[in-house]
This record gives sequence, structure tokens and C-alpha cells, in this order.
Amino acid sequence: MNMKEPKAKTPYGYQLFLTTALLTMMGVVLGGCNLLTAPSAIVESKQGSALSPLTPKAKYHISWTMHQNLPVPQDAEMLKVVEDQFGVDLDIWNMENNKYESLLDMKLAQGNIPDLFRIRQPQDLLKYQQQGVLADIPVETLNTYAPNLMRIIHEQAPAYEQTGVIDGRYYGIPVINPTNIYRTPVVYRQDWLHKLGLSVPQTLAEFEKVIYAFTFDDPDGNGIQDTYGLSSEGMNVVFGAFGQIVFADQLYFGSKDGKKVIGALEPEMKEALTYLRKWYKDGVIDPEFVTGENKGGYKHLSHAFINGKIGMTSMGNYYHWIQDGDYEDWRVERDGQVVQSPAQAVFNVKELTAKFPEARVVFGKPFTGPHGQRGSKGNDMLMSFTAIGADAVKEPGKLEMILRILDEVSASPDPDKAARMTYGVENKHWVWTPAEPRNIVIMPPYDTMFGYQNTIGANIGMTVPLKQTGEREQWAATLHLDQDGIYNALEVATPALAKYSDLLIRLKNKAYIAFISGERPISEFDEFVQEFMSAGGAEVVKEANE
Repeated sequence: MNMKEPKAKTPYGYQLFLTTALLTMMGVVLGGCNLLTAPSAIVESKQGSALSPLTPKAKYHISWTMHQNLPVPQDAEMLKVVEDQFGVDLDIWNMENNKYESLLDMKLAQGNIPDLFRIRQPQDLLKYQQQGVLADIPVETLNTYAPNLMRIIHEQAPAYEQTGVIDGRYYGIPVINPTNIYRTPVVYRQDWLHKLGLSVPQTLAEFEKVIYAFTFDDPDGNGIQDTYGLSSEGMNVVFGAFGQIVFADQLYFGSKDGKKVIGALEPEMKEALTYLRKWYKDGVIDPEFVTGENKGGYKHLSHAFINGKIGMTSMGNYYHWIQDGDYEDWRVERDGQVVQSPAQAVFNVKELTAKFPEARVVFGKPFTGPHGQRGSKGNDMLMSFTAIGADAVKEPGKLEMILRILDEVSASPDPDKAARMTYGVENKHWVWTPAEPRNIVIMPPYDTMFGYQNTIGANIGMTVPLKQTGEREQWAATLHLDQDGIYNALEVATPALAKYSDLLIRLKNKAYIAFISGERPISEFDEFVQEFMSAGGAEVVKEANE
């Protein structure tokens, strides 16, 4: 983000400031597209013309999948608004985000294919296309019936315009998140550091000193040795000190000598594992790291950190770690006045301070390893895909209707309509700020209500890739989170990756857990690499480089 860039004057450039930090994750920007035609075809599509109404003989019943933090009631207020506007019945498939793939695959195995098909992991697009459950979308149809969506994608995310094409056909609208220029933060208990007389570590050696103190020097002052230095998410910063990322939902590729390599197989990981093995043996690593830091519910919560069990993590995104007063935010007072006031703690910090009011957190840079490397996990700009289910095109006009709805709920050029589709009813769920530039302010009680957009049936579309210039993002820019991120060098799947990815991730995780816990000697690392390559890894690496 270029913070010196002037604010856009077009409808697409207006600012949408989230009014409480509780809603910060809603600022995650989704969207993106891939076109087979020349770029001019996007701009010259029928974006300004009135489309002829689709008049089916009977109502379309449209099944719809989307990102969810809470279930969407079938009688939700804003869902009914969309249904009435387009004369359709929307069937929202409520599938918990943490279990999305398994729940979706169960539906598919039963012969049920969603009409609006969310593909949460970009590398799964090829898998679902090979399964025959996706429709290819004619580009002219897409340009005609989703003109606003396509225009913004072309203007804001042109580098991703071809990522949804398979064998010359268009299957997925890429969901692009421009806020992913910010890597995952490295978070410490600041009050623990202060009590122990320690500073935020800058090197691996300093980090080792800190985590041993967090474990053995009673940082919580309860007289019991019941704390640890780190758990699973913090390990990625240790791997980052050797240039790679290991624990993730996908295989992380790096670049070495002009070629793509899988980071978890690189020989320097033996050195990183040696540190982790020692720390685990000495009792510095949470023994429950195997099951992860999150114990259910919202996926970006580190319960190990919230419960005062560990003093360092690299979980979630920057907007999951906002503390009281980090920046000035907007809020609506009881008398209806819209005022600016200090931001309030959210998510991990809110949960932490509810248990431990004296607790404070501090961000640190990824610490430097012995060879001068450092980094924390960067999430791909390409977040996911929005696709159309294969059965949707069997009903004449249904594809066009789905695209019209998707365009309206995702990319209306009218700021009032766009705000309504995303946040609900003006003066009930939100208001505009009284001065220009207009910003959105969520009203009580929704400003402190987790997932309220799901509960009212708003925000059912894919947010287009507009630049985020709100107060929260200005604050994030001051944290230098756009530096030291380690990103996946392979954002889309190859046939071999689609075939072997799940198996290889399980094999990799099992081996790394065994190395760290001591169940398997690190001297067998090269043997693990051979096992991995023989299980399909060699084919995956070959195709990635081709």
C-alpha cells in the first residue's frame, strides 16, 4: 500500500473504514478474475448498459457457498433482500470454515454440487475441475452479466487475470487479497518480557534466551512452572530464520538457483529441526503443539497464547492483534453522534485481556538466523477461487442469474448499494460519517457482535480487490509488516500437486512432528526426503519447474 497515494475520486475508491476492531477481518479483500480475451474486452464490456431481465418460468433455486464465521439463517434479513430483488431462492450452505473442504467433499460425494462454488484453497481449483464438478464460464457471458466485478478486477488485479484458466477454458474467478502484502505478525507477551527484564529478540540466539526464560523463570508469577516459550505457529518463524516455511495448509515452495523447491525438503531444515528438537527435549515447546494452537471456533485465535500457556506466537493476521488505542477509529455514541475514539482490543488480545487484564502484547520483527535469513509466513495474494457448479448450467439462464447476483452483492458501483450489500441496512446496522470522505461506521450493538454480517445475511459475495486505505491499514503500514514475508513461490496447482498434495502434506507434517518430538532421529531427514519424493513429490517438483 502506498500511503501517500491520493484518495480515488471514483465510486470504487471510496473508503470503507471498519468501525470496530471486532470487524477488522471483514476488511479482508477478496476478488480477482482471469480473462481469455484481450484486456480491452473487459473495459469495453456492457458495464454501463441495462441488461435485459431474465424471466424464468419458475424461480431459480440457487445453492451458494461462501466464507463464514457463523451460520447464515435461511430467513436472514439481507438474504431476503437479495432474493426479492432477483426473484430467486438462495440456499446458503452453512459449512464451518475450519472444516470446509471435508464438509464440501462430503456433499460432492453425495452428488450435491453448489451452484456458486467457493474453492477455499487455490490449489484445489484443478482438483475440482478434474472431478467434473465445475462449469467453464464463457468470458463474454462473464463480462456481460458481471461487468462491474470484471472491470474492477482488470483495473486492480491484472497480474492474476489468467490464474483461473485450465486448458484454455475459464473455471475460477480468483479471489485476490491486497492486504496480504502484510505478513503474519510475530507476537510476544510484552508484560512477560518486562517482568523478566528482556527485550524483543532480534536474533535466534536472543530468541532462545527469551523462550527459556518464558518457560523456567515464572513469567506469570503464579509460582508454578506451567508456561512455555512457543508452540506450532511460532515454529514457522524459526523455519523462517533458515529461509523457509513448513507448517501451512499447502506445500510452500521457495526459489533456489533459479528453480522452485519445496522448503520443507531443503537441507537447512535439518539445522532448524536440531534447535526445535533440543527445545522440545528441554521442555520449552508446548507439548500440545501437535494439535495446534487453535482449539476450535474462529480459526485465527491462538488459545495457547490466550490462555497464558505460551509467550510467543505467529498466529493469524495483524488485525487479529489490535490493542486498545493502537489507532483512532470511528464509533456511534448512544446519542447517535459519530465520533473518533481509540480503537478497542479485538480477537486474540480481547480474549487474552479478559483472562489477564494486565497482559500486553508487542510485535517484533522475525528474528535473524545464523546465516542472516529471517521471515514469517506470508499468505498468498491469491486467496481462493469463486466458481460455478457444473449443474448450474443445465438450467437455461441460471448461470447468467448467478453472475448478476454475484456482481450486485460484490461490486456495485453505487457506494450506498455496495455498503448495503456488505454491511446491512443504513441507520440500522451502519451509518456514514458526517464529513467527507465518507466512511462506514457500524452501529451498536452490531459493532461488538462477532460475525453479525453472517447472522443478517449480508456480505455473501466476493469483495473486489480495491486498495484498503482505512485507519486500520494505515496503522498496519507503520508496523513494517510488508517486509520479511516468506511467500509461496507456487500459487496454483499442477496436475501432480492436485493428485498428491494431501498425501504429501500429511507425510511432511508427520515426519516433522516425529523429528521435533524425538520419535525419529534427525539423522533420518534425508531418508524422509526420499520417502517424500517417492510418494509423488518428485513429480510435483518436476511439474512446478516445467
